[in-house]
Amino acid sequence: MTGMAIRGRNAPRELVENRVSFAGPSSELSIYDTYLPAERVGLSSGELLYCGMISGRKIMHAAKNYRAEFLPQESFVMAPGEQVHIDFPDARLDTPTSCLTIEIARERVESICEKLNGTQAVETEFEDWRFRPETLIHTQHSQATQSLLQRLVTTFTENASDRDLLVDLGVSELVVRMLREQMRTFLLKVCENNPEVNGLGAALHQVQSRLDQPLDIEQLSRTACMSRSRFYSEFKKHLGCTPAEFQQHLRMQAAKEKLARGETVTRVCFDLGYRHLSHFSRRFHQQFGVSPKQFRESRSPA
Repeated sequence: MTGMAIRGRNAPRELVENRVSFAGPSSELSIYDTYLPAERVGLSSGELLYCGMISGRKIMHAAKNYRAEFLPQESFVMAPGEQVHIDFPDARLDTPTSCLTIEIARERVESICEKLNGTQAVETEFEDWRFRPETLIHTQHSQATQSLLQRLVTTFTENASDRDLLVDLGVSELVVRMLREQMRTFLLKVCENNPEVNGLGAALHQVQSRLDQPLDIEQLSRTACMSRSRFYSEFKKHLGCTPAEFQQHLRMQAAKEKLARGETVTRVCFDLGYRHLSHFSRRFHQQFGVSPKQFRESRSPA
């Protein structure tokens, strides 16, 4: 998204958080460009705010002493009424720090949650589909989400006759992806606190605690007290993916954390159950858009 040609971006009125906005149905896209270093710049919204980095680096300060870098191909979601403060350590006139936000009306999010609860209801112990402001979303998103954000920028800024319909469809997909990410985090926390919460929870905990081992679907089905077919069905309803895809997701998140701590690519590869470095590197690049080596170097102190 670094090369986006958007009307208004090339003639900034402000050098810190210059904003260009485009309204859509129950949503608004904004592109922010910052051309000078700055500290503790406030950002808040009355609605849910989905943020995605385009270029450069920010330092995000949120509630409960939260402090973290915000980098390209990462998502940061702010709850309605939440406020964060942002540092821009690297912003320059020739290399601005840029990000996008998509403000989404609470009623739109609630409507999507109602549809999910009607068609994809989860086990009672896992509560229901809803946005959980207490569950922070700050994650390196997938290539699929990156492609969706690029598509949304194009759709918001064009003048096609079906623009509003396409914006609404894209925003709906973004909200579902966000809720899926939050639900996965929530379910894993529930299972960590109580591995025997129910059959599916026990199986989830087993996947999570054995990332270095191949999946044994028969064993997982027995743990969940389900037939193989029902286990697949319930797993996909709750997690939005197959057990193999979920294990892959967890492995990639674990790989990212290990590499950020400075562990070698080879060690991370074999510790997470991959037999070949080439396979591990290909999977990592598909997920995050960079190689494990590039990611590790980007997190190393200068």
